[in-house]
Amino acid sequence: MEDTVFLGTFNAAGGTLPQICALTQSCVGQFLRPHDLVFALTWPVKILTLSFNLQFTEEKLGQAEKTELDAHLENLLCRAECTKQNTERIMKQTEVLLQPNPNVRIEEFLYEKLEKKVPTRMNNHEVLGQSMIESGSEFGPGTAYGNALIKCGETEKQIGGAEREFIQSSAINFLTPFRNFLEGDFKTILKERKLLQVKRLDLDAAKTRLKKARVPDARAVAEQDLRMTQSEFDRQAEITRLLLEGVSSTHAHHLRCLTDFVEAQTTYYAQSYQYMVDLQKQLGSFPSTFSSNNNQSSSSGGASISVPTIPLSASMLSPSPGLGLSGFHELRNSSGSRKARVLYDYDAAGSSELSLLADEVIMVSSVPGMDSDWLMGERGTQKGKVPITYLELLN
Repeated sequence: MEDTVFLGTFNAAGGTLPQICALTQSCVGQFLRPHDLVFALTWPVKILTLSFNLQFTEEKLGQAEKTELDAHLENLLCRAECTKQNTERIMKQTEVLLQPNPNVRIEEFLYEKLEKKVPTRMNNHEVLGQSMIESGSEFGPGTAYGNALIKCGETEKQIGGAEREFIQSSAINFLTPFRNFLEGDFKTILKERKLLQVKRLDLDAAKTRLKKARVPDARAVAEQDLRMTQSEFDRQAEITRLLLEGVSSTHAHHLRCLTDFVEAQTTYYAQSYQYMVDLQKQLGSFPSTFSSNNNQSSSSGGASISVPTIPLSASMLSPSPGLGLSGFHELRNSSGSRKARVLYDYDAAGSSELSLLADEVIMVSSVPGMDSDWLMGERGTQKGKVPITYLELLN
């Protein structure tokens, strides 16, 4: 195939058989007689390929001139390579952020290559939420701990759903455009860049042949070959330049994708924060009897004292929308008693406390020396301490 192209070039220029033999001598340094030409064309070493490889080798050894690209084109090539490397790095770290498990990433990659749908699986938040809900159901939704576990589990599943939406949005609006650039536009740039390198080597090889040509006919053919290779090189350089200048529009597109990614991440974090704030409000009236149990175990021989945790915020402190904290303050300063409705179930942590059921009505009073977060509750003949965060004073 290459032999045919080689001879066709000289035939188009009107070259005769002796001229071809003379040009062969200028290229490979050995004169071929006409009756040896057939043998040369059937020899495995291709004359055109030999000239190409010879030019490349001599350039590496510094024995041949090399046509340098203009500075603008070199800068465009450097910027394209820099864009490719940084795009790959950002993609890799984003994939790690979205899916920290390397085994799952490999599995998703294989499914993508096989063009199969990735099986749906619960993320870490959803798994944790499901475990909390199941555990809370076993402890009993009517108990304070079981009810709190269920509420926490539902919130974790909500966060898991928000995370799933964030991952899907990031994959579509951020990772996919980056991947399309690497697998599409940049591969086209690489292809044209390699072709430009081939055209440059052809041009420099033609220049070398012209310098070595001694026979007038061979020199005329070499000059025509040089003009043709120079034209092809200039045309390929222009094509490559236009593609490389398109990297600027790629940067603008990636900037829009980055903005979409930040918006998706902001939405995800805002949703997660709101879910946790709502959960805090729901748990604000649940005192931590477990921390008080730890305090009891550390004390030796003393009376068991339950210390509820400090409420999370002022808005979570008020168990009574009508009376608020002022009603409890007045009750503690008086010697009387008041009726109170129980807001949540409460399991007594010791014999000094009174277990409560939601929506029941009990009598409460203040006892001198008692912690300000507790009152003395009475239900018939039963009496014990109760946390004020579980109560709503009635008029």
